[in-house]
Amino acid sequence: MSIYLNKDSKVIVQGITGGEGTKHTRLMMKSGTQVVGGVNARKAGTTVTHQDADGNDVELPVFATVEEAMAQTGADVSVAFVPPAFTKDACIEAIDAGIGLLVVITEGVPVQDSAEVFAYLDGKKTRMIGPNCPGIITPGEALAGITPATIAGKGPVGLVSKSGTLTYQMMFELRDFGFSTAIGIGGDPVIGTTHIDALEAFEADPDTKAIVMIGEIGGDAEERAAAYIKEHVTKPVVGYVAGFTAPEGKTMGHAGAIVSSGAGTAQGKKDALEAAGVKVGKTPSETAELMREILKAL
Repeated sequence: MSIYLNKDSKVIVQGITGGEGTKHTRLMMKSGTQVVGGVNARKAGTTVTHQDADGNDVELPVFATVEEAMAQTGADVSVAFVPPAFTKDACIEAIDAGIGLLVVITEGVPVQDSAEVFAYLDGKKTRMIGPNCPGIITPGEALAGITPATIAGKGPVGLVSKSGTLTYQMMFELRDFGFSTAIGIGGDPVIGTTHIDALEAFEADPDTKAIVMIGEIGGDAEERAAAYIKEHVTKPVVGYVAGFTAPEGKTMGHAGAIVSSGAGTAQGKKDALEAAGVKVGKTPSETAELMREILKAL
């Protein structure tokens, strides 16, 4: 089992002919993902060729719209590698087409555009991950995004993280155990899938035995997740909060990572998580060690 993405997922790439789209389509296919086509209105009717996990050439059709791509291929996942100025339109197109999962990798999307897409998602069937995220990987089955597929294999750990880099580090630290699914949700102020969404899905997934949650300074997402864990999550959770040394009022890396008037601090988030029964590490390595102890005892 896994959450949101599995070996049967059929993936299309919005922006498949661009530089990033080309590179990561190749890597997704190399990892075994069923990429079935792409979207670029200006290159509709053409094809691109990539190799599958066995090294066989696969010719992928390029469609004018997500709707057309879904109708022709049965795709249920789209990964968007679209420049920031066009990301909102690409998202709305995918949502209108009824895609089940939309993974938005693009960095630098205007917050207002993200907010409009977030509002547009209400009542629709699409789940969006991102923007400004590494996407989602179910090791050994499928990758939708840019997470290196060789870090870790399948296992009992569910991972949800605001930070792409820390997603990769935690997967490496716990590679001896492996992951059911790892999701990088992105660190922008407005994102499609939250810690709470992922926690709910991991709690319901029988093959996820324990959960790692990585947060960072800014906003109150971690505090809200802590309250959710206390009420609804029965599986062991360990956490890490990036940004203990961040100066107040300065954006750190992610657009949402800013401490303002004492709110959104790493210490405040750590306290909230610990009050909910979450073991919180001071470093990623210490966090991994806390999870290792839990897994050995299961």
